Amino acid sequence: MEVPATGTRSGPGDVPSTAERDRTLRALRGRWRTASLAAGWRFPSDWALPEVDAVCAAVLTKGRVEAAETALAGLARARAAAGAGLAETLADLAALHAVLDHVGDGFVSPDVDATPSRLLRVTALAWADVATDQLVHTEVTDPLTGLPSAAYLRTRLAELYQAAAARERPAAEEHMLLVVSLDLSTVAGFPRLTGMILVADALRAVFASGQSVASLGPSVVAALVQRDDKVASHGVALRRALHERLSVDAQLADAGQARVSAVRLPATHESACDLLARLARV
Repeated sequence: MEVPATGTRSGPGDVPSTAERDRTLRALRGRWRTASLAAGWRFPSDWALPEVDAVCAAVLTKGRVEAAETALAGLARARAAAGAGLAETLADLAALHAVLDHVGDGFVSPDVDATPSRLLRVTALAWADVATDQLVHTEVTDPLTGLPSAAYLRTRLAELYQAAAARERPAAEEHMLLVVSLDLSTVAGFPRLTGMILVADALRAVFASGQSVASLGPSVVAALVQRDDKVASHGVALRRALHERLSVDAQLADAGQARVSAVRLPATHESACDLLARLARV
């Protein structure tokens, strides 16, 4: 399948400029995201992983989506690590295939059954490699932010709920979650990685007195804090720290302010784990 033209045409023998290539990549990325959301991608803010740009670049360089298998496998592994299900990952692949197979700017209708079987197989196997590995090996630290993973926070919550049960008091009476989410759907490339690194740095700076902090998902981090008279001041300090760090990059500043939410703990540890899974993909 040949990639349709999405940018400015070059003359005979011309090499597209960096600016033209960037415009073409952004156009392809934007059409793919729109088609994927229309196909049922559930959480728009976590679609634009760095591996998406790698796939777009590979497709534009090689001229055919079938030649971008390595990049597609990398994206599938990243999707699995971020918590996206296999059906959702394959529907996202179908959206890319439909965009590249469609001429013009009209409505695109992704169809998994119309996607080449080899691409489906490459994507599914790469996704399964990570999903299976996660069942056996659970990383303690998120490699990007350096923060403990959601698995660590689940363990910490188990200890908290056990202690609360021993005192015959609800866990939510003394602790709560402060959750930071950053909408990176319009941010591409290195600034996306930088954004979460800066968010993690802000959390470490504000919560340096023994609080448990963790990375929940590609654009979500959280801190487990005590419910006391310092919660409000911590929230103010966190917003200030986030603004100071994110405002230094134009793309991150344009993406909007990070959202800080106070989240009450549910009645049981099982419910708290379900809550973390939902928060990971807000």
